[in-house]
Amino acid sequence: MCVLQVLTESNRFSLTSFGALYISDVQKEDALSTYRCITKHKYSGETRQSNGARLSVMDPSESSPVILDSFQAGEVYAGQSIDLPCIAGGYPSPTVRWLKDGRPLPSDARWTRRLTGLTISDLRQEDSGSYACEVTNSFGSKEVSGQLHIIDPLRVTLSPKNLKTGISSTLFFTCSVEGSPEYAITWYRNTEPIIPDQHISIQGQHNDTLQITAAQKFHSGAYQCFASRKGHTAQDFSIILLEDGTPRIVSSFSERVVNPGEPFSLMCAAKGAPPPSITWTLDDEPVVRDSTYKTSQYTLSDGLTVSHVNVSSPLIRDGGVYRCVARNSAGSAEYQARINVRGPPQIRPMRDITAVAGRNTYITCRVIGYPYYSIKWLKDGMQLPDNHRQVVFENGTLRLTDVQKGADEGTYLCSVLIQPQVSINQTVHVTVKVPPLIQPFDIPSTSVGKLMYIACVVSSGDMPIRITWHKDGQLIVPGSASGVAIETKEFMSSLQISKVTLKHNGNYTCIASNAAATVSWERQLIVTVPPRFVVQPNNQDCIYGKAGVLNCSVEGYPPPKVMWKHAKGVGNPQQYHPIPLTGRIQIMSNGSLLIRHVLEDDRGYYLCQASNGVGSDISKSMILTVKIPAMITSHPNTTMARKGQTKELNCTARGEQPIIIRWERGDTVIDAERNPRYSITINKKGDEVISTLKLNPAERGDSVFFSCHAINSYGEGRGLIQLTVQEPPDPPELEVREVKDRSMNLRWIQRFDGNSIITSYDIEYKNKSDSWDHMYTTRNISPTNNQANIVELHPACVYSIRMFSYNKIGRSLPSKELTISTEEAPPDGPPMDVILQPMTSQSIRVTWRAPKKELQNGVIRGYQIGYRENGPGSNGQYSIVEMKATGDSEVYTLDNLKKFAQYGVVVQAFNRAGTGPSSTEINATTLEDVPSEPPQNVRAISVTSDEAVITWAEPPRMTLHGVLKGYRVVFWSLFPDGEWGEMQNITTTREQVELRGLDKFTNYSVQALAYTQAGDGVRSNVLYIQTREDLPGPPAGIKAVPSSPSSVVVSWLPPLKPNGVIRKYTIYCSSPGSGQPAPSEYEANPEMLFYRITHLSRGKQYHIWAAAVTTAGRGNISSKVTVEPAGKVPAKILSFGGTVTTPWMKEVRLPCSSVGEPAPTIKWTKDSEDSAIPVTADSQRQILSNGTLVLRSVKAEDSGYYTCTATNTLGFDTIIVNLVVQVPPDQPRLTVSTTSTSSITLAWIPGDNGGSSIRGFVLQYSVDNTEEWRDVFISSSERSFRLDNLRCGTWYKVKLAAKNSVGSGRISEIIEAKTHGREPVFNKDQPLLTHINSTHAGLNLQGWTSGGCPITDLMLDFRPKGTWAWQSLKANSTNQLFLSELREATWYELKMKACNSAGCGNQTSQFATTDYDGSTIPPIKSARGEGDDVKKLFSIGSPVILVTLGVALLFIIRKKRKEKRLKRLRGETDENNKNNRSIDTPVKGPPQGPRLHIDIPRVQLLIEDKEGINQSVNPQNFCTGVSLHHQALIQNSGPLIDMSDIRPGTNPVSRKSIKSAHSSRNRYSSQWTLSRPSQSQSTASARTLTSDWRTMGSHGITATESDSYSASLSQDTDKGRNSMVSTESASSTYEELARAYEHAKLEEHLQHAKFTITECFISDSSSDQMTTGTNDPADSMTSLSTPSEPGICRFTASPPKPQDYDRGKNVAVPIPHRDLHDPCPAVPPREASIRSLTQRAYHTQGRHKTLDPAKQQALMLGHSGLGSLGASSGTATLPQRTLTMPSSNNAATASTSSTSSNPTSSNKVGGSRDSLLESSSSALGRLQKQSVGAYSKSYTLV
Repeated sequence: MCVLQVLTESNRFSLTSFGALYISDVQKEDALSTYRCITKHKYSGETRQSNGARLSVMDPSESSPVILDSFQAGEVYAGQSIDLPCIAGGYPSPTVRWLKDGRPLPSDARWTRRLTGLTISDLRQEDSGSYACEVTNSFGSKEVSGQLHIIDPLRVTLSPKNLKTGISSTLFFTCSVEGSPEYAITWYRNTEPIIPDQHISIQGQHNDTLQITAAQKFHSGAYQCFASRKGHTAQDFSIILLEDGTPRIVSSFSERVVNPGEPFSLMCAAKGAPPPSITWTLDDEPVVRDSTYKTSQYTLSDGLTVSHVNVSSPLIRDGGVYRCVARNSAGSAEYQARINVRGPPQIRPMRDITAVAGRNTYITCRVIGYPYYSIKWLKDGMQLPDNHRQVVFENGTLRLTDVQKGADEGTYLCSVLIQPQVSINQTVHVTVKVPPLIQPFDIPSTSVGKLMYIACVVSSGDMPIRITWHKDGQLIVPGSASGVAIETKEFMSSLQISKVTLKHNGNYTCIASNAAATVSWERQLIVTVPPRFVVQPNNQDCIYGKAGVLNCSVEGYPPPKVMWKHAKGVGNPQQYHPIPLTGRIQIMSNGSLLIRHVLEDDRGYYLCQASNGVGSDISKSMILTVKIPAMITSHPNTTMARKGQTKELNCTARGEQPIIIRWERGDTVIDAERNPRYSITINKKGDEVISTLKLNPAERGDSVFFSCHAINSYGEGRGLIQLTVQEPPDPPELEVREVKDRSMNLRWIQRFDGNSIITSYDIEYKNKSDSWDHMYTTRNISPTNNQANIVELHPACVYSIRMFSYNKIGRSLPSKELTISTEEAPPDGPPMDVILQPMTSQSIRVTWRAPKKELQNGVIRGYQIGYRENGPGSNGQYSIVEMKATGDSEVYTLDNLKKFAQYGVVVQAFNRAGTGPSSTEINATTLEDVPSEPPQNVRAISVTSDEAVITWAEPPRMTLHGVLKGYRVVFWSLFPDGEWGEMQNITTTREQVELRGLDKFTNYSVQALAYTQAGDGVRSNVLYIQTREDLPGPPAGIKAVPSSPSSVVVSWLPPLKPNGVIRKYTIYCSSPGSGQPAPSEYEANPEMLFYRITHLSRGKQYHIWAAAVTTAGRGNISSKVTVEPAGKVPAKILSFGGTVTTPWMKEVRLPCSSVGEPAPTIKWTKDSEDSAIPVTADSQRQILSNGTLVLRSVKAEDSGYYTCTATNTLGFDTIIVNLVVQVPPDQPRLTVSTTSTSSITLAWIPGDNGGSSIRGFVLQYSVDNTEEWRDVFISSSERSFRLDNLRCGTWYKVKLAAKNSVGSGRISEIIEAKTHGREPVFNKDQPLLTHINSTHAGLNLQGWTSGGCPITDLMLDFRPKGTWAWQSLKANSTNQLFLSELREATWYELKMKACNSAGCGNQTSQFATTDYDGSTIPPIKSARGEGDDVKKLFSIGSPVILVTLGVALLFIIRKKRKEKRLKRLRGETDENNKNNRSIDTPVKGPPQGPRLHIDIPRVQLLIEDKEGINQSVNPQNFCTGVSLHHQALIQNSGPLIDMSDIRPGTNPVSRKSIKSAHSSRNRYSSQWTLSRPSQSQSTASARTLTSDWRTMGSHGITATESDSYSASLSQDTDKGRNSMVSTESASSTYEELARAYEHAKLEEHLQHAKFTITECFISDSSSDQMTTGTNDPADSMTSLSTPSEPGICRFTASPPKPQDYDRGKNVAVPIPHRDLHDPCPAVPPREASIRSLTQRAYHTQGRHKTLDPAKQQALMLGHSGLGSLGASSGTATLPQRTLTMPSSNNAATASTSSTSSNPTSSNKVGGSRDSLLESSSSALGRLQKQSVGAYSKSYTLV
């Protein structure tokens, strides 16, 4: 039985791409098999098997390398793969080294070194070059090389694609070929080769252009262009569709009537292929382009041809039938229509017509002019039509169908009726021509040499008729050259061929033509030729096994068919048999017989027979003789021998005699005479020769191939015998591949097996300290294995290992002894004493101890804690957290767990080797928490007027977070004034509660909540309920006063408890002793709280009381009052006192209605600390005629007791009203109590509630580096809150504000808090790389510790060291990651980055891949010098350092310049101060003042006071700037802007163009101006303060959307007129500014504050030139004649001490003496000192405030006084105006008065939407005496 085994790729067997089998590590048993190559057809599936081959295995002998298989030059297409074989033999086994272009192969993953050679995949152009394979061992080397050419594959593009055109078109196809430079192009249509003819031609250097002229329908189809080169072919195709391209009219004109001179245009559009051209005719005459006719024609992209005819000024002759004719190579089409031009009708002369018989003819009556009645046709006096072939159309055209010569020939008359009984006529003659008609004929087939006569007869047609002949489309020229004679008569022609040859084959056409038409008739002539031999067969000799060709070639027409026959034997042939054609025997295209492999049976007679149906068949015979070459018929393929024994080898040969037999050993001929170990004997047996080779004795070196060669005259045969000499094997070469904790992997190589199959292996190992007597053995390892695993070892132990191999001959010697050490192992025991302790509702603390020491198997590096929820619905999967080991006892807190849920926890220890077993799962339940959802379906039902029922359903179980203890219902009343009542709650375990004792007819807010042991849960949404109505209570108060002798007025207050809607009031009046049983009743509307009772008796007492009435009935009566009508009535007040509560900024009316005779007067006062202050009317307060006090936009300071007094001559009456103004609540004090990884718990203490109960809190929070705030509304009863679901390890900003019925209060200070957690860190104890080989590296991602926050992103970059480009990779797993496709033997740089919500951690490293053989490479040593890096750093850093030094130097110079100017500035300031302190030294200019920088919460106030008047002062000096920096607008603005250069007394709006040049960013500016009257107006008691808000833009000052400006009439200061500017709109920032002022109590502390200078600086640019209009650039520090550059000094202010406050009241401010005749020099306005800071007043109705000078107070700061404003008499010249200065006496008076004035404490004023500065009364008194001038304050809000 034969067993067939299929060889596949394995460790020893390799199959190359070209079909070679390579066996490495050949073993003796390989010689026992027969090897065959089996091929399978790729498409048909047919398989074929080669002859068998045997392998001869011999003992290796030391020798130099021998190339067994190599490669040569070749061409391969790019993108493919190639195997370059390089198989070498030799002993020891040679090493292989590959070179490309003389250099070692670079690292490339596309190149793979194999045992069989080099494989290159995905070939590229750069892979071309010379490749060399060097094989080397200790005895020598060999090299094989070859040239590899990479060529691009052929790519073919055929254009055009999918062409659709018409018949008769000319087509061009272009075949573009890319890739190989050498190629051949062939063309196909519908898979058939294209043969050029009269229509098709192939052009171009490479036949790359195909042209088709006059394309016909049959040319349609699929055209292919094939490019081929050395077996490689590429193609492209195009689909061509040829349609009937005959033109067709697609758009045309219609018949119309036009007037003479009226232009018209005609359009005709046609389509066709190719695009047609259009011509025009008018009444069959061509339309010629001239001054009358304008024609145009164009073709659109879709092939549509459009033509126009335009007639600009038509005449009568331009009328008629217009025809457009479209023509192309495929045909023509036409369209016509009549255009009638009004005028007298006429008929154009008509040409005679020639018609063709059998066709249709049209005759047009060429009428012009319009109108006419009708057109008629007559022939021979008869009106047409008179038969079915005649048709007259409406336009007068006559059509003759199937024209007949006799019937239709003649004269036709066209008659046009132009008026009744009047007609015009015109005739035309029609001549009929008859076309020729050819009588059909056929051409019979003929043979060469015969005669041929072909007649063409015309049976009808008008004479003369011309007849011609064509062959294959070409005109036949008779003569000897063509061998054709033509004889033509009047109506016939004959074609005569005297001797027919093959060239006469073809299509013959007879063409007849006359004046009517041309017709043709075509037939084919076929000439036949009998077969004949061109080459006759001759006798031949063929060699057995070789190819032979039996020649036989014939010709004839049709081409003859050749058939071969065979008769066996060498005598006379008996019978021929047809030869079956197989793959071995084939008939060639010329008729010869090909035998590819001649056999002995092929000898004999062969007959070549040919026939084509013409004449008789021909044949010729021949004899084939087969010669047998020498061949080996019998020999053993393989044979065995024992080392040292005798061996004989036999070989049998046959063939043509004589035969010589030669023996060879390998490639060496054996000479038995010279080598006594060999002997050769030869014996003959019949036609066979037997040769015997004897070896004595056999040696290891005889394990080679022996061959016997048989040679004769015809060839040589060889028999190959493999001799195998067997012996015990050599010991294996043992190596350790991998060592683990409890096992190791061994691999060995069996170099020589003794030419016998290895039967088994034995491995022995022992502890290194023991002897081999105490060894462990692994026996009988299968010989098919070359590796083994030794298991059950102990971690961290040292072992010795050796090995034996066995074959059938015996056992080998022991191998070389190896020593190895096992690695650490994961722990074998779990952590001990695991204890769980719930800490909070979302955290559990886990404690445990390390595993037992003997089970740790190494150093414990850390622990993994797995936890999972064990409740219903959980997935059962553990969540894992990891921590480092800290000692024998550990603790970890699990956070972010579910509330009141049971968790199972396991703990695992891990060391460097891995993770050990987990502990037994222990369960624990998180602590209870408050329910997260409120009760469901909360409902409230009002039962009675004081009882309601609340019902609900239990919250979802999963939201309870604990054991439900009960429910709590929270409710509070809502009063009509918006206030809330006291909050109450009821606790119950039921799902229903009854609320009893409620206020009647009162709105209640109700909420329900569930609570657990942990506390109250979330409240439900507020539910509103109103109790039912009931009887009202008694009126809260009642008054009755006489109003006349017969009437009294009764007033009352509504009931304190109305218990419903008051429908009316009933007033009762009774007189004691009147005898009336029942009192009188009067009804009053519920809106009226007073009633006049008339018709009473004077002097009589009456008892009066009242009651309220609701729908429930009448309520209790009020107390009774007694009244007596009288004539003279003392003043009485009907209104009631009490408490009035109102929100701020609202309007409040305090009524004070009175009666009395005479009429009383009303006076309102407000109680102060120790006195009552009368209330006067102003813009905020108003007393109406009925005594009502109206307070507008009330503020907190408006709260207090107001007294209304009514007085007349008879008495007085008073009421007291307590006004309570509610304001937003104060800011709460917010703190952080606890934090976790996902939550922050906050606590707070509320501030003052502002007079209204707090309704809730608004908590805002955001991530620290963002401004996206999120809002959380919190109940008013809460004092702490926990923010959940926060990001781990993240900083948060939090702020809180309270809210009451007025609104939201001030926001608390922003506090910052961070959740637990930090960024990931790589554990230094963990290895970064797990393993490295030549192309891969494994990364240990478990070395990252999360820092308490889950790792979300893990990214790494790596690159070969020394390169620039990084390769990036993002890891999805946190276990292990592999880097693939690395370069071998290369150092790499590695950067790892792990990120979580807290941040990112980085880790860098370097590693090197191994060489292809597994060896490591040394570290990279830089070829540069040690200083190269320093030089490179210096070259890069030098420009940076230079730029930095330059910037620093510029900053220092700038700072020095500022310091120099500041020093000079201070010098001048000190000089002025000295002058001020000296009584005898005159002051030269106004004292200089600082700019005050005062820090208050949320607002920075920068105050600058600039004033002073002298002869040379700049108008800018009159401005005082107050700049405010507001925090809310920081992001939308830039640095602070000083508006103090606004000229006083002018409209700031008009100065936008001036300021625009110095403004580059958006600013918010407020300009406040206090105008002072001139001396002539000193008696005026009012001052005007104006406000101007603006936006500072990039191109000037522009008003914001909310601002609109209005200006009053402006007047120059020197003419004593004031300038007033107002703004009608307000900004929301006013409110913030007002509240900031109120908070800082600036009014109380500013004048007594201590100021300390902290910073001064001088700006580099000045706006003074812009303001004054001067162009002098001189520095103001050196020239006092021009304004100085602006400077700013900043101060910090500290509140005054109590003693300073009182002390400041009596401070005497010294006033310096001044030389009245010495003019004051100009002092820089920005250096002016502060003269006074006035109080602030507030208004709400507008921006204008009239101030009473009597109520103003002066604020004196420093040493300066208002007296410094005085100056000597004279005139100061200012730009564009003149300022008249007061006399010196006035100045002196002002100075004296200012010295004696003492400031008093200012009134306390609250914040408002606008803040104004008020000047003191004493200051204004002095200002009235001064010269005219403006005092302004400017606010800049940034």
